[in-house]
Amino acid sequence: MELNLLFHYQIGSNVIFGETKIQLNMAQEKNKKIIFNKRPVGVPDEDCFKFLETDIPEISEGQVLVEIHYLSVDPYMRGRMNDRKSYIAPFQVGEVFTGGAVGKIKASKDKKLKEGDFVVGMMSWENYAVVPAKELTKISPELAPISTSLGVLGMPGLTAYFGLLEIGKPKDGETVVVSGAAGAVGTIVGQIAKMKGCRVVGIAGSDEKINYLKNNLGFDEGINYKTTKNLRADLKAACPKGVDVYFENVGGEISDTVITLLNNHARIPLCGQIADYNVTEMPMGPRWQSYLLTRMALLQGFIVGQFSDKYGEGLKQLATWLKEGKLKYKENILEGIESTPDAFLGLFKGENIGKQLVKLK
Repeated sequence: MELNLLFHYQIGSNVIFGETKIQLNMAQEKNKKIIFNKRPVGVPDEDCFKFLETDIPEISEGQVLVEIHYLSVDPYMRGRMNDRKSYIAPFQVGEVFTGGAVGKIKASKDKKLKEGDFVVGMMSWENYAVVPAKELTKISPELAPISTSLGVLGMPGLTAYFGLLEIGKPKDGETVVVSGAAGAVGTIVGQIAKMKGCRVVGIAGSDEKINYLKNNLGFDEGINYKTTKNLRADLKAACPKGVDVYFENVGGEISDTVITLLNNHARIPLCGQIADYNVTEMPMGPRWQSYLLTRMALLQGFIVGQFSDKYGEGLKQLATWLKEGKLKYKENILEGIESTPDAFLGLFKGENIGKQLVKLK
């Protein structure tokens, strides 16, 4: 990469102008990346990750070189570690992990994206990633911190927005229960439900999280599922009029309990099943069908990508709420690419409140 610098200096009354060229050899700086080392059995561990140091790669026509500033780690990535068919291709052993990321373009061979632009998209877990320009979206750091494009103004925010409003369809005065309520999606779901005039009950795994939901985000009630002695009794007390919308992020015993409190015509947006992500055999739990049948309830699984034609609408509304102060967000950030495995594994230990990120730059 070549950099042209204009300079001037003064000798007596004469001002001398000139130009010099400095050759930037980015290959002198090393690039660290994270390789998928092995498929886990049950809960992943650090042996699933391997670090590799390489030269910074060259780009071809139509590509850009992105200096990554933030990596996103998300629960859905656990499913990609399994070698089975799903809505997104599994990670391949020996290849670099990929996920949502935001960064700054350092070199470009594309007409629309130039050096210095900030972009968001799916990128590899490394300090410098080569990405086809057509797969990236340009963002403005002046509108909001660039990290928000991976959280409240990114995939989690859109997941909450469309899952709740398109499937949950909350109405004024209804009761909305959110499992995994202190996560990147759950925190947004609860706030939108409050804006729609609902009573909102969040289920999370620590008193710190419950306090955050109630005192910072305006949830009406919160239940710590790890310390409650009777989850159904506590839920029934928190939902005296029953449950109209259950935003499902967790699965397992929590969902088995919430389902028993459904009202007629309740709606269940099925977003995640984090309780089952690390099991080696699928557990047999209570059968829900009789509850869904007798309550005439709707259970609908969804993937945020099915609403891609409406992303513009969703992002505009989320950004408006954020600007107006109606929507709050929290980020849990670890620094350095070496901390990425810890950030990912921490998702399954319930360590984060809000969006989990890794800051590289």
